[in-house]
Amino acid sequence: MARIAERMRKLLPSARRASGSEAAPPPARTGRQGHNLFEAAAVYVAACAEDDQERLEEAVTWVSPGQLAFGVNELACRALLTLARERNQTPETVARSLLGVKGR
Repeated sequence: MARIAERMRKLLPSARRASGSEAAPPPARTGRQGHNLFEAAAVYVAACAEDDQERLEEAVTWVSPGQLAFGVNELACRALLTLARERNQTPETVARSLLGVKGR
């Protein structure tokens, strides 16, 4: 789980600037055209879960880092709501359970 958080930090522009690195041009977009941010997010998260570095790196090229972060956030929200409904629990309870965080 920590690897996913670290990968997301690397994607966010604010995290890259905070690390002291000079502003570098964005990476060239080499993937096929026509991918949307939700498709990129789905492939990115699935690749993270399956530890498929090659597929992860491909998905990162499909959209901008900001778009990917938005898509991953939207996917997380939708997945959390679905799990909460299935478990008949609140989204906060499920989120805390998934992350191993104790309840209040």
